[in-house]
Amino acid sequence: MPLGSLGRNKSGRHRPLGKELDEASPDDDLTSYLAALAPETVDAETTAGNSFGNAQVYQLRLQLVANEQLKELAAERQTSPQALATEWVMQRLEWEARQRGF
Repeated sequence: MPLGSLGRNKSGRHRPLGKELDEASPDDDLTSYLAALAPETVDAETTAGNSFGNAQVYQLRLQLVANEQLKELAAERQTSPQALATEWVMQRLEWEARQRGF
């Protein structure tokens, strides 16, 4: 059974020739959106891939059994494993600070 043109015209193009985008014109909406997302100042530390805004990124390696347990607990609590692990680390840091008198 032939598939037909799948939305293409006879020249094989998806869009009519008159409505093609001008590749040289900038996308002002995209540019302003990306500018709004960009940090106010750019320094080497935030562009090195190890931090996001004012947060540091850590990689956590778990044994397979521990990883499955984390996933199950997170699902029971209707959250992600990353959010649950972050919550636990923050709780432990708070507890450690109280123990040290901070």
